[in-house]
Amino acid sequence: MTTSMVENYQKSNKLPIKNMFFGKKKEIKNQQEDTSSKDLAIVTQMNQEFAKSLDLKETLQNSLEVIIKRINAQAANIFLIDDKSQTFQCIASKHQAYLEDFEIPITQGVMGKAAVIKKCIRVGDVRKDVREIAEFYFDLDNKTNFTTYSVLCSPLIVSDECIGVIHCLNKKTDNKLFEENDRKLLETLSGPAALAINNAKMAKDLVEKNRMHKEIEIVGEIQKTLLSQNKKENFPIAGINIPAKVVSGDFYNFAELSEGVYGFGVADVSGKGIKSSLLMSKASSLYRCLSKTNFSAAGLLNILNTEICETTSRGMFVTMLIGIYDSNKKELLLANAGHEPPLIYSNDGNFSNFEEAGPPLGIAPKFKFKETKINFSNSSMYIFTDGITEIKDTKGNMLESDGFQNYIKKYQAVPNNERLNKIIEDIIKSGRIQKDDLTIVVVDGK
Repeated sequence: MTTSMVENYQKSNKLPIKNMFFGKKKEIKNQQEDTSSKDLAIVTQMNQEFAKSLDLKETLQNSLEVIIKRINAQAANIFLIDDKSQTFQCIASKHQAYLEDFEIPITQGVMGKAAVIKKCIRVGDVRKDVREIAEFYFDLDNKTNFTTYSVLCSPLIVSDECIGVIHCLNKKTDNKLFEENDRKLLETLSGPAALAINNAKMAKDLVEKNRMHKEIEIVGEIQKTLLSQNKKENFPIAGINIPAKVVSGDFYNFAELSEGVYGFGVADVSGKGIKSSLLMSKASSLYRCLSKTNFSAAGLLNILNTEICETTSRGMFVTMLIGIYDSNKKELLLANAGHEPPLIYSNDGNFSNFEEAGPPLGIAPKFKFKETKINFSNSSMYIFTDGITEIKDTKGNMLESDGFQNYIKKYQAVPNNERLNKIIEDIIKSGRIQKDDLTIVVVDGK
């Protein structure tokens, strides 16, 4: 078409040439600029609002409010990935009920696909989509009393890792279907939302970690009250416990049962952590209570073994040595449930062991423990947990029984309430690295 022909067409139809070729295109461009500016303003607003709050619930609700309004969606949800169960768990929802009751495997539906490819996905019309996606939403609709027509699903990406998805359902239009522009918009909005949710989640985890740490400290303080306190006067028994962490799986207890007769017990619970410390507290409390009226070392082990076998978790056990020292008769009555053989150091400089032992508590419910009576004078007996003999130097060599004996000889002349502190301090100062609880109880026979 020549220029003159265009001019003639313009005159006959009374249309301006500029409007006929360029007017509509310019209008579309302005509309796109207006939309982009509006979306940029929303993203900026989201970043500012999210930065103000580290509360996860508040951040999630703010995210959904902004997104559902801008996308013009009927409903929206946020699912986070639970790494342990490998499922999507709904932690925020707008206008779709009961979703918090379901855990959705991360391999299912459009959510699973969005998480894998790390891109926002649009299902234009669920009823016309592939069979597995349609069935997924039909099943979910039945459970939530909701009707899904169209879906937008954008992954929440932080440091190239998907932590969850934003899920929008049904556009508020006559046909209820999302368009490609909606997909691009949700993809844009999900970026700042992902960062905000991740920051709030980290803040929540930190608060929870601090709370748990405080509670563990309280457990540790309670445990210390279960240990007998050393006496400054001339008392034949002393003990020390240095936990490897805040809580300990070792315990000891001693008391004067009658004039010149003393009872004592030392134990080591298998494993580490809160579970072991709780079993330690239980065994310690039972021992403290029962030892006041039961003066049989073997009898105490039998009762404790029955109780621990009935109530403890499978795979957990307690090694324990119980003794009664009669300073009037110069005798020791001992019973051992799988504990380290104690070292007996006589005044002539020689060491001997008490090696008679049954199985640890919590393993054989019907086992009957035996007790052994030995003469005990002018000697010291050291009962300890394996944290002492297995502590390693920088080369990985364990202290073992021979190394421990050297420290005993070195500080034997020091009063027992100070002696154990000096032994432990010297072991640690030698460069050995503590990875287990260190516990020693000494009984001095005159």
